Order: sequence, then C-alpha cells, then structure tokens
Amino acid sequence: MKWQGGRKSDNFEDRRGMSGGQKLTLGGVGGIIVLIIGFLMGGDPAQLLQQAQNMTGTEQTGQPREISEEEAKLTDFSRTVLASTEIVWTTLFKEQLGKNYEVTSLVVYDGGTETDGCGVGKASYGPFYCPGDHRIYLDLTFNQELKTKFGAKGEFALAYVIAHEVGHHIQQLVGLLPKTNNMRGKLSEVENNKLSVMTELQADFYAGVWAHHVNKLSDIQIDYNDILDGMAAAEAVGDDRLQTQAQGYAVPDSFTHGTSAQRRAWFKKGYDSGDMTSGNTFEDPSLK
Repeated sequence: MKWQGGRKSDNFEDRRGMSGGQKLTLGGVGGIIVLIIGFLMGGDPAQLLQQAQNMTGTEQTGQPREISEEEAKLTDFSRTVLASTEIVWTTLFKEQLGKNYEVTSLVVYDGGTETDGCGVGKASYGPFYCPGDHRIYLDLTFNQELKTKFGAKGEFALAYVIAHEVGHHIQQLVGLLPKTNNMRGKLSEVENNKLSVMTELQADFYAGVWAHHVNKLSDIQIDYNDILDGMAAAEAVGDDRLQTQAQGYAVPDSFTHGTSAQRRAWFKKGYDSGDMTSGNTFEDPSLK
C-alpha cells in the first residue's frame, strides 16, 4: 500500500492527552452503536450497559500531548486514508446519486472522549461513528489490537476500519441510520440484532466500494494483496469468530455485525462492483 506523500485531510481533531467525560447517552442510535461496537470488541454486554448507566457527566480537560514517531506515522496514515475517502465519495455521490457529499471528521483520542450526541466513547468499544455529530472516533492503539488480538496484518487493515466507519457516515447522509433508529423501538431483540447486522455489512460494502475507486481517484495506491488484507481484517472481526474465541461457541441470534464469511463477502462485493447503489443489505433475502 502506497500512501506516503498523499494529501492529508484537515477534517481531523487530536484529543490525545485530554481526558474524556463520563456521560453516555443510551437513547439515540449513536449510543446504541457505541455499545454494539463494544460488544464486538469482546466486552461483556451486561457489564458495558451497567457501566453506561452509572456514568455521570464531566468536562473534556487537558492539552494534546506530544506523540511518538510511530504515532505520528499512524496519524499521517489515518489522515491520508480519510482524505482519500473524501475524494472518492465526493465523486461517487455526484456521479451515482447526483448529490453533494458532506465530509466527516476524524477524532483521535486516548482511552475515552466526549462526543456530541453519543455520550462518551471509550477505546474498549473500538472505533465508532457518532451520528449525532457526524464524527469518527479512533484510539490509534486499536491498530496494535488489529495485529495482536485479531491477527489482521498489513497497513490496509486499519484503512479498511476507517473506510468502514466512513461507510456509517454515508448511511447517515442518505437517511439510513435515522430510519433504522426509528425502527429499533418497535422490534424484538433478535430483530434489532438482524437490523444491526444489515447496517454493519452495508458499511463493509461501502468500504469495498471505496477500495474499488481509490487508485483511480486519490493519491493512495493499493494492490490485490491489500484487498486480501482487507478481507482478512473483515473476517477477523466476524461475530462467529469473536464469540467462539471468547466463549467457545457462537450464538447466531446475538450477532450484531455479521459472520466472518458475510463481512468478507460484502466487502468484496463492494470492491468488485464499485457501485454504491448495489449494496442494499436490507433487501438481501439471506439476511432476513
């Protein structure tokens, strides 16, 4: 993957060294998504929910800290990947939807940080998108987790993660996330989980669409080995694999992000097609 020297996004905020608040909003889709990603990262759902209910609000305090050479490289990488998504999605929104693309911002932080509309995000939840403020939140130590905990190798694994979160931003822009949020209160737990799976797999699809166009439209250059790394990363965070690793067995009705095979398949479908309109997971009979 060649990215050095590429344009870096200015839609970036560095909160490393600043302490986050404690309040978590559970009522909106943002809070729900944060908790779901927490479950994906291997957290105990009951424990996370209890922690969330016990949180009280505080202010974001402190100053951004000095960062290491390795952190600086990861920061430049993340900003370059984000810039490539801005270029790709600005083009595709215009060509495929006839609309203007509104960019998202990337917030990097240490441990925990306050959001506008989704309460507090914590590193233990993994990377997440907050629909309330249209921002992506990322503790860059997650890059090491990708390698050591999930076995996802290569730089493209983190690029896939960022592109997946941008996929959630696209869902917000096209009205999908507000629609699914309105549906959640009317569904059973199992039906809500299926809705979450469809939402997450579509974000994987959008990450694949980005990968399809990135060489032609942006400064980043990838090859098929990078795509294989992306598919391996998608497989690594499948619900069936994570649950089996954590407890020795999988419970399909509790899946919220999709199986390893599904995540790989939808990422590859996006990469193969390059058509953002052909990833309607909500109408796919295999996901009903």
